[in-house]
Amino acid sequence: MNRKLGSVFAGLCALTVAGVCVVPACAQMSEVKEKPPMYSYVGLWNIPRAQWAEMVKSDEADQPTLNKALADGTIVGFGSDVNLVHQPDGSTHDDWWSAMSMAGVLNLLDQFYKNGSSASPVLSTATKHWDDIFVTRYYNWRSGSWKGLYTMGASYKLKADAPDNAVEMLSKNLIAPLLEKELAAGTIYEYEIDTEAIHTEAPGTFWIFYLAANAEGLDKVNAAIRDTLKANPLAGPAFGSMTDFSAHRDYLARTNATYK
Repeated sequence: MNRKLGSVFAGLCALTVAGVCVVPACAQMSEVKEKPPMYSYVGLWNIPRAQWAEMVKSDEADQPTLNKALADGTIVGFGSDVNLVHQPDGSTHDDWWSAMSMAGVLNLLDQFYKNGSSASPVLSTATKHWDDIFVTRYYNWRSGSWKGLYTMGASYKLKADAPDNAVEMLSKNLIAPLLEKELAAGTIYEYEIDTEAIHTEAPGTFWIFYLAANAEGLDKVNAAIRDTLKANPLAGPAFGSMTDFSAHRDYLARTNATYK
């Protein structure tokens, strides 16, 4: 979803650039294996405040189509976000769904075009609109349906001389193991580390997203990250050697989500 994890994640890793390897952030963290690709479609909208209640109704009207696609295996999850930290040119709302194939993502999109949902009156009031399609190989979730979760996320841009497998090494050795621990503890309900499947931005950008069970969960994840940094004082500078931090952005939203 259009969600971009907090800046404290900048210190999650210690990289040995010459060897193109990642030093694990904690000795007890085990490597997380790459999974089959999962694709996510995100439609983002800047909706005038007077129409926000209508956006809720529009999301509710889409539920039967989304639930059917989940039940028949077309998708594995779906949801909607309301941005909590607004920017002049940013989104206020987004809708998203995830599938284990590009076909699953696009077939559901085609259903919405055919049933007219993509042309609903409230969407026509949007002052800005754009779409993203992401792919991830490092992700996990708890099955269930929730309202009022917090989505926290961050986007990062790799430097031109970063190793080709930098995102992979960061993901499997550091970011995913930390988030797996928080998932097991019930602090978060889902996480993913994304790159663009359809490039609408320059290659080299990656995103980290997680769904916190509540506001306290945000603090718990940040505490876990701080503990990692204390154990690895060189991690932050090493991460900075790989990323252009001027391109880093954060995102915080309230989320309704369902996962199979």
